[in-house]
Amino acid sequence: MRQTLLMEKYPVFDLDLDKSETTCTSVDDILDRLKAKIDAHPKVGYIATFDHYSHTQSIDGTIAEDIKDARNIVFCFGVALPNAHVLAVRPRSIGVADLGDRFHICFMEPPMEVATKEMEAWCRELVDKT
Repeated sequence: MRQTLLMEKYPVFDLDLDKSETTCTSVDDILDRLKAKIDAHPKVGYIATFDHYSHTQSIDGTIAEDIKDARNIVFCFGVALPNAHVLAVRPRSIGVADLGDRFHICFMEPPMEVATKEMEAWCRELVDKT
């Protein structure tokens, strides 16, 4: 995974996953694997899956030519609610796009290191072919 700044202000983790590196064959497969990780974690709550591709199509939005499918899985690591300000950075999501020959998986860095490490591990585990 690599960490970059999107639009010079949003810390984002990205993983380009060649389809030859994973047993996953679709965005659905990846989302199923991520949902299983979310469901298995005692402090994480699944919220929803958002079909960004279909939504953008339905409003006649612009979609890059190489994007074949794009969805976000939304969840929360909310182990504490120390103040109302943390609501601005919750919940979390991981985006998954099918770019034809590869999947692009990304998430914005959470303000909680344990969540960052867990999300990064979930994404890295998708590389399951040698």
